[in-house]
Amino acid sequence: MTELDLHSLGIGTWKNDDPDECAESVRTALEVGYRNIDTAQAYGNEAAVGRGIAESSVPREEVFLATKVETGNLSYDDVHETTRESLDRLDTDYIDLLYVHWPARTYDAPETLRAFQELYDEGTIRHIGVSNFEPEHLDEAREILDAPIFANQVELHPYLQQAELRAYAEEHDHHVVAYSPLARTNVLDDEVLGDIAEKHDASVPQVVLAWELDIGVVTIPKATSAEHIRDNWGAYDVALDDEDHERIAALDSGQREIDPDGAPWDN
Repeated sequence: MTELDLHSLGIGTWKNDDPDECAESVRTALEVGYRNIDTAQAYGNEAAVGRGIAESSVPREEVFLATKVETGNLSYDDVHETTRESLDRLDTDYIDLLYVHWPARTYDAPETLRAFQELYDEGTIRHIGVSNFEPEHLDEAREILDAPIFANQVELHPYLQQAELRAYAEEHDHHVVAYSPLARTNVLDDEVLGDIAEKHDASVPQVVLAWELDIGVVTIPKATSAEHIRDNWGAYDVALDDEDHERIAALDSGQREIDPDGAPWDN
């Protein structure tokens, strides 16, 4: 895999803090069939993620590896320096997708993105991504960058369906990557989703992830246990019908699980 597929399921590693558990979950995911691995400088687990990849039977060139530059590291010089540090921790010569984690703190669009463009031009990163960007931030970034924006990673789940950002992505030809796709497990107790899961003899996470794949979103649920990693992978076997999609669409309430002070959508 050299590019994210619009219908791809990845493994997220946010709050996967125990180095051995993190490495094992990444290794297990790769053995199950996942090829899209997502981490970040702020997660403090890049070394464990790199170890998990190295300990798997999957060659590095078949893994799509993404990480994110922490908001305190987004000055021009810091982007270069900390990306090199990420490479060392991940034990890799290149990163498939490097994200601006948030347009916040030390983010300065012209200087930050100039550094990203240089890393792209030299082949250190294969793709440029952004995270938690609203349309106005995307417009600004597209004007500055010569390289295309490859993905915008945002919170997305049945209660926050991000129709505007998905439409923007379709218009401008980049991926939407869903983090917290299970709404921090809040979907597990949802009666509508439970009813759909029972109808398909599936788990609620499988239903939610199948819906996200159906609407063209790349989704990266966090899972640490082999049981959950394998259960999530079963989303590919769930075939939702039009009625299911209508019922899930009706759950959209704009509910955010991650909404820090000064978030881009509040500006």
